[in-house]
Amino acid sequence: MKIICDWENCKETGSYKAPIERDNSKKYRLLCLEHIKIFNKNWNYFENMNNEEIEFFIKSDLTWHKSTKKFGSSENFFNILWNNALEDKLNIFNSSNYKDFKKTKISQTDRDALQVMGLSDDVKWDQIHLKFKELVKKYHPDKNHGNKQFEEKLKKITLAYSQLKKTLGKK
Repeated sequence: MKIICDWENCKETGSYKAPIERDNSKKYRLLCLEHIKIFNKNWNYFENMNNEEIEFFIKSDLTWHKSTKKFGSSENFFNILWNNALEDKLNIFNSSNYKDFKKTKISQTDRDALQVMGLSDDVKWDQIHLKFKELVKKYHPDKNHGNKQFEEKLKKITLAYSQLKKTLGKK
């Protein structure tokens, strides 16, 4: 079935979608190659928007126009989250041999952060950074339909990465 171009007095085949409304990709008209070029040349997505609206659009485009939440900026909030995010699974702090625990260049906090990210003590910064990117992709709420369990895991990973960046990251 041949669809005719929606341009006035045109008899060519309409093969190219041209939006009717700015924010509605479901409403469009079909144009031929010649008329889609004219349409695209004259199309201005930001037409009838003031500077504030354009600036807001550009900033929100950085997060794919989805709302975001801050993890928090106050030092107390960070410390509360950090202290609760890590567990002493090896029972080091409660054991009697805590004083004999092997001392290395890496602090226990950094070691715990590496454990949260599933990394060993001898890892390089580039590997930490790559692992963080991998984990963010894996546990991001958009990939997991907003599941709170994955969101909490992502918070722990982000806190661990922040700790490692602060102490081991490239300056």
